[in-house]
Amino acid sequence: MLRELADVIAEPLSIIFERSWRTGEVPKDWRKANVTLVFKKGKKEYPGNYRPVSVTSIPGKKIEQLILKVISKQMEEKNVIRSSQYGFTKGKSGLTNMIAFYGGRTGWEGEGRAVDVVYLNFSKAFDTVSHDIFIGELRKCGLEE
Repeated sequence: MLRELADVIAEPLSIIFERSWRTGEVPKDWRKANVTLVFKKGKKEYPGNYRPVSVTSIPGKKIEQLILKVISKQMEEKNVIRSSQYGFTKGKSGLTNMIAFYGGRTGWEGEGRAVDVVYLNFSKAFDTVSHDIFIGELRKCGLEE
């Protein structure tokens, strides 16, 4: 729909984007989100097997993308992110992190150095749904506890 109305809404959106950029404020409607639960794995009856997804407005998402682009460019130009950063870094993943780690560990062991490894799994802390939110969503769908 936005593409079909691009000629009509381009100028008002650019004014809103510019004002938002100057003031540091985003329109209230663009900050609102509908939280939807998405099933991950396991039994569907268990609330911990769902993750919340925030559905926000398209103009809000576009301004987020613009801001992210500017911040990312600034961080890249100023060399803010170290080469050892893998999480949330474009072109790097958990797999590339593991490959780099394994290469370093192998080298340290080859030199006779002691190597200790600690693995932390934060998925339980960040990828779960509050029971109250889950029950509220089930009630909206007409399902019982």
